[in-house]
Amino acid sequence: MTNKKKYTGKNQVPKKYSKKSSEIYSKKPVEHRKEDEIRLNKYLANAGICSRRDADKLITDGLIKINGKIVTELGTKVKRSDKVKYKNKIVGFEKHVYLLLNKPKGVLTTVSDDRGRKTVMEFFKNKVQERIYPVGRLDKDSTGLLLLTNDGDLTKKLTHPKYNKKKIYHAFLNKELGKKDAESLVAGIELEDGFMKFDTLAYPDPKSKKDIGVEIHSGRNRIIRRMFAHLGYDVLKLDRVYFAGLTKKDLKRGKWRFLTDREISTLKRGTYE
Repeated sequence: MTNKKKYTGKNQVPKKYSKKSSEIYSKKPVEHRKEDEIRLNKYLANAGICSRRDADKLITDGLIKINGKIVTELGTKVKRSDKVKYKNKIVGFEKHVYLLLNKPKGVLTTVSDDRGRKTVMEFFKNKVQERIYPVGRLDKDSTGLLLLTNDGDLTKKLTHPKYNKKKIYHAFLNKELGKKDAESLVAGIELEDGFMKFDTLAYPDPKSKKDIGVEIHSGRNRIIRRMFAHLGYDVLKLDRVYFAGLTKKDLKRGKWRFLTDREISTLKRGTYE
């Protein structure tokens, strides 16, 4: 099998996700310029209802009311004093906030759970007033970086199938990873939902071949666990250490912080790997 990307056991991945940063983290959300009026689709996106594009559909479908009247015209502008309703509930204007959580194991990546299990939202209870939600998912047993926001446009961009940015994970296996299997994971394997491969695979600890660093671009559901399972390995622990240009630097497990202005700007421009 031809391997276009040469596999190596050298310690490649950790250098990438342990990059030092001199940024000072902000404890307050970013303040946005006040405007007398803003477009209705932006108002709805800022409130965390949906993205601007989806907001346009809500408007044209007649699902939005301003001061008691149904509005269907795109481009309609809203004053902050106006009462905007969706599903007969008032939609309050919120400034965008962006938070990074180092998710611990055993916590669901969801806004609520009908079985009463712990969700990531409990870390922000009585601490963040805006209605935030997770960007993408980490399964219950996985740990690491999770972005939360009320920016509908950014959320849709980062979770769209065409989103093709690097993610780095630290996987701990139940047994040592064989050389041929490592080569296969980088060259690519065929799963039930199609062909998949790791971009890079390395050993963060040269003394342990159970301890694996993985760089990947795909956002398929449980893809890393499924790829290792396909070759007969169980992933005992899985930790996301790099996502959307963000790292876990100085962020302990179970802790969170607001993004810096620079990080927000980088996220919106997409100027990261």
